Amino acid sequence: MSGATSGDTAAKSLPLILARELAANLATPMFLLDSAGMLVFYNDAAALLIGKPFGELDTLSGVEFGGLLQLCDPDGEPVRGRDTPSGIAYFERRPGHKTLVATGFDGVRRTVNATAYPLFATADELHGVVTVFWPAEAP
Repeated sequence: MSGATSGDTAAKSLPLILARELAANLATPMFLLDSAGMLVFYNDAAALLIGKPFGELDTLSGVEFGGLLQLCDPDGEPVRGRDTPSGIAYFERRPGHKTLVATGFDGVRRTVNATAYPLFATADELHGVVTVFWPAEAP
């Protein structure tokens, strides 16, 4: 898909369009990466935890997005983008789940549970990644 932008990819992917529609109608925080690993959407529920509406963000890869949120594990150790649930789903093509600490754009650090899974149209045709997350209960 040489020369296609992430917006082009998202616009042509029916599974990604349907996932976006689902996310837009849920109260569960959710974000989507396209097949190129670019952040293409997060819903209003996610914006409350991320600290900024999706429409105010520049184009970002999922890895850049995770870096901006300063992701770390509950012990404070930084988590590489590839090791986040979204990274696992994207790079390893399998579901991932972790508890993470993220600093939102509002400066608030939040502990969240995150689960991500790859979005396939066929067994070998990745259309993107769906990530759901929610506030973790304090230990």
